[in-house]
This record gives sequence, C-alpha cells and structure tokens, in this order.
Amino acid sequence: MRAAVLALTVILGTTSLTAAAPPPPATSPAAPLIERAKFFGNPSRTQGKLSPDGKWLSWIAPRDGVLNIWVAPASDPTKAKALTAEKTRPIRQHFWSPDGKMILFVNDKGGDENFVLYGVNVATGEQRTLTPQEKTRVDIIGTSHHIKDRILVGLNNRDPKWFDVYSLDLAKGKLTLVFKNEGYAGFVADESLKLRLAAKSRPDGGTDFFRVADNKVEAQPLGAVGLDDSLTTNPLGYTEDGKTLYWIDSRGRDTAALIAQDAATGATRVVGQSDKADVGDILADPKTGVVQAYGVDYLRTEWTALDPKIGAELDFLKTQLKGDIHVTSRTDDDGAWTVVVDPVTAPAATYRFDRKAHTLTKLFVNRPELEGADLAAMHPVEIKARDGLTLVSYLTLPAGADGKGDGHPDQPLPMVLFVHGGPWARDGYGYNGYHQWLANRGYAVLSVNYRGSTGFGKNFITAGNLQWGRKMHDDLIDAVDWAVKQGITTKDKVAIMGGSYGGYATLAGLTFTPDAFACGVDIVGPSNLATLLKTIPPYWEAGKQQFYKRMGDPTTEDGRQLLHDASPLFKAADIKKPLLIGQGANDPRVNQAESDQIVKAMKEKNIPVTYILFPDEGHGFARPENSIAFNAAAEQFLGACLGGRAEPFGAAFKGSSITVPDGAQFTPGLQAALAAK
Repeated sequence: MRAAVLALTVILGTTSLTAAAPPPPATSPAAPLIERAKFFGNPSRTQGKLSPDGKWLSWIAPRDGVLNIWVAPASDPTKAKALTAEKTRPIRQHFWSPDGKMILFVNDKGGDENFVLYGVNVATGEQRTLTPQEKTRVDIIGTSHHIKDRILVGLNNRDPKWFDVYSLDLAKGKLTLVFKNEGYAGFVADESLKLRLAAKSRPDGGTDFFRVADNKVEAQPLGAVGLDDSLTTNPLGYTEDGKTLYWIDSRGRDTAALIAQDAATGATRVVGQSDKADVGDILADPKTGVVQAYGVDYLRTEWTALDPKIGAELDFLKTQLKGDIHVTSRTDDDGAWTVVVDPVTAPAATYRFDRKAHTLTKLFVNRPELEGADLAAMHPVEIKARDGLTLVSYLTLPAGADGKGDGHPDQPLPMVLFVHGGPWARDGYGYNGYHQWLANRGYAVLSVNYRGSTGFGKNFITAGNLQWGRKMHDDLIDAVDWAVKQGITTKDKVAIMGGSYGGYATLAGLTFTPDAFACGVDIVGPSNLATLLKTIPPYWEAGKQQFYKRMGDPTTEDGRQLLHDASPLFKAADIKKPLLIGQGANDPRVNQAESDQIVKAMKEKNIPVTYILFPDEGHGFARPENSIAFNAAAEQFLGACLGGRAEPFGAAFKGSSITVPDGAQFTPGLQAALAAK
C-alpha cells in the first residue's frame, strides 16, 4: 500500500542590547561543553534502507563534506561506494525504485523547493534527471510492489497551482500523461498504479473525495469532510487486491481513528483508535498492504499490533533495543527490516533485523561523535492552559541539573521556550538537536504543543482557529508560567526561539507581550500575516481556503483586520528586548520580505536587531555549514541575554554563506567573527 495525497502541513524584538554586562550563569553544568558541530554538522550516516529485493543497503552520508547517497551489498556493508556526487546542496531524502535497480532522490536549488526527481542506477552509477522541467516541483503519487518498472508522479509545470499525474518509466525516463489536473488537491492510486481516488478542496475549507475510474473523476463525491475534519481525515491507500481502502479518519469523533473501508460497498469499520491522540503511523504487510500494527503518539508513541506475529516482533525489538523504535524499511518478502532506535540520551542507531534468523545486526550510529557524551533526558509533561486545555509538552534539563531525578532542576535555570513550526504540526518525544545543544549550554528547554498543533484530535486543532497571536500565544505564556511555578526557571530568565510559526511566535512574544521574555530568536518567521498569505507558493492553492479559515480571510474586511491585529510588524515599536533574526533569501513559504520589513520598522524606531541572511537557503537552513554559523551567533546572543555557556565562534563560519545585513554589533563577537571570515 503506497499512495500520496495532499495534506496541509507546515507553512511555515529602545533598549540597547549591549548596555548591560551579561548576567552571570544561573547554573554551572558539570557536563563538558559539546561542540555545536556535533549537533548541527553532517551526521556520519542516516536513513539506512534495504532494497526491495534485500540485496542492497543504502544510506545518506557525507562525501567531500556534502550529504550524498551510498550503497553497499547488504551482506557486506563495508564494501560501500558513493552513488551520488552532490557538491553544494545536501541530499535529505532517498528511496528505492520498486525493482531495486535504482535509487531515487529529490533535491532543489538553494532552498527554492522546486524539487527535481533524480535516479541513479546502482550497478552502473549512471545518474539521470527524471523530471528536468524548469521551475517545477515533483510529487510522488504512487508506487507499487508488483509493477516494478514505473511509478506515478505529479508535476506542476503546465499550471503551477495543480499537479498533473504522469506515469514515469524509470528505465527510459519517459513521462506519459495520465491525468490533466484542473483543480484536484491530491490522488490515491492502487497497486496497479491506477488512480482510484481524488481529493478536491471546498470553499468552506473542507474536502470532497471522488472515485476515479479509467482516469475520469465521478461527478458525485463518495465522501466529504468539513473544515474541522480536514487536517485529521485522509485516505492512506489500498490493499494489494484493491478491495480495502484505509483512512485516518476523525469523522463523527474527535481523535482520528484507523478506518478500513470496503471499496465496493463503502462499508467502514474501525481498525484502531485512541481517546488520547490520533492514530499517526502504521505498519503494513509489503505483499498484501494489510495493516498489521498502528502507532498512537500522545506523550510517546505506543504501538498496537493487529497481527500476532508482528506483535511478537515488536516485543522482541523492545526487549533488545533501549529506546523508541522505528521500522524504516522492509524487504518485499518481509524477511528483513531496518530498525532505528532512539535512546534520546545517546545518538540513534540503525540495525538490520533478520526475521528468519531472529537476529539484530548493528549497522551504524548516526552521530558516533556523541557516543559517551552527557546528553540530557527529555521529560514529557502535561500543562494546563488557562481555559483547561491540556498542552502536551517536552522538557529537557541540563545533564546533572536534576539531582533528584524527578524532572525538576535542583535550582531554577534560565530557560529557552522552543516553539515548533507549522503551526499544524507537533513536537514529539525523541532526540532533538536543539534541545540537547541548549541544555548543554545550561538552559532548561521547553517545547509546547499549543492549540492548533496536530496529533491530539480535531477539537484541539479547531481551538486554534483564528487564534494566531491570541489564544495560541496564551498557551505559550501559560507554559512559561507553569515552568516558573514549578521552580524550573524564573520569570526574568526566559527566551523564546523557533522557526516558521515558531519564528512568528518569537516576534509575537516580543511585540504583544514585550515584558514576558528576556530575548528572542526568530528563524524564518512571518511578521505580516497579510503579506504572508499573498506570497505563499502557487502549488498551495488547494490549501488556501484552509489558511483563510484558520488564520483570517484577506478577502473580507473583518479578516483583513484580524490578520493586521495578529501581525507583529505593526507592533514593532513595542519591542524592547534583544532580537536575533535568521532568514533564507530563497524561502518560498516565508519570503525574505517578512524579515526585511520588521528589521526596517525596528531601525526606523532606532530599536537594535541582529539580522542574519543566507543567500543560498530557503525555509530553514539545509546546509550544515549555515546551521552551525547561525547557531554560533545564537548561542553568543543567548549567552549575553540569559547567561548560559557559549562556545567561541572559532571557525564557525567556514564554508557558510552567512551575511549580516544589520546589527552585527548587537551580538557579542559577531563582528570580529565576520571579519575573520
């Protein structure tokens, strides 16, 4: 069961900063300082995957300092060879062709998100550009276990708003039009690579689902969801025989359940559910597509097996591996899996699980340089918002700061509130490079699933509708108040930091609640919600009405006022705490203008701000050289604000494209580091 449908996901500071000496550290962590490059540099290896026939093992690892794809015989991983030779942009995703002869990957240019699909022949090393169209983005629509020579892809080269469906012959690289798309948000194909289902967005922010037969869409929808269910109801795909369609579905309930629907009669039955959180993941038989287990992530992911054999395998893995377990690939005969274990306080490791021999073989550790390091535990906590909503959150304390082992520091610590992007996404339990880095510098780190976050039912998402900078922000303030009452921090020692919506939350924190935070770090955050909605990528057309209904409708007077009032740009004059901004010049989601305009507004009021711009990045920093450079500045900035430890700049800017258009003088050591570069 392999299918792809469209889902609405992530879209997304007159006081002198140097007037006072940095406050003394609130704590003296016993753990040695860990170099930031060990957190934000290239992993040694990641994304281990077995080929469908089990003959090969692939992974992503550096080649000449850039992440590339490597392959080795599964029987002897020491005989690895680099299969690609990217020189600048790291490869971040890869997958095997159904016949196991080719590895496929996507990449963009400088963060523009116009992803191109490439294929590399494993035997010859020949690389081919499979979607060479300019200013075009590729989506994978469907792959099959028994049709080995082609896949279905979506391309928006004809109309940037909509993805036409093509059959791609992998050996020849030939594209054949299957469906000309005039307004459908996404599709589901079956194992015969026939389109079976099409989704179309509605003016109310909901979605209609239509049957597709012979590449023609039926006139009447077979089902529909309104706005409330639109982020919690999606088809997953068909079983191999095409008789059953699986859904993640919240219709008639709050949390999304795993539903099986009879494709002929339309009858449905509940396969798996939880009252606490949505079903978020599945394990399906590679041959039949029948779901064998499902995962629910409330505080942590818990798996429920539907197949006793799979249940026994998961139990075995739990006894052998200490940490949360993720099955990342399965061979077609299901004889071997790759399994990743995440212990949180140690770097993740990838294993080969031979089901016939019932043996585990350790393949690699993704960041071996962190083995033996004093990494910090993560504590899931439940925080009550002022109106009674429960906010699932994650707290990390510096190693050694929690002498009693109860998730509370021995004395209050400076704290960084680290806000996730989206906002229709979530924080979860597991190793987090930002949490570990900040904790190592002496900070408590708190991440909050504020209302609007996904995974906790549709009512929790709906509670965030039209609440940007309002109740969504109140949740963050309530979480800080909780941390103060718990003795985790003090009210004057809290910074706010995040990317995308988290960057917006940072700007909102320093404008709408200017006394709540000691400083803020905004990474690719929008400052004006009206201009944000005007400049979203054209291929987000299908989700536009959802944005309007959940943020504010710019086509109405009331909506425009709502967006204006929730935009930090128009409160920039109220900023009185230090602010650091990071931006990618090619960001298609949150354009550079979003950062430019608030920096301009602050300069006009003589409010200091440090603005860092990367000309070769988009929505976030894909190149590790740029992540290291930005975080080198961020830890100096936070050290001056909160008093935590900071590694000297050193060679942090080596290989980075960092520019600082404004305010280098307001972050300690930044001017000197730039001059040295």
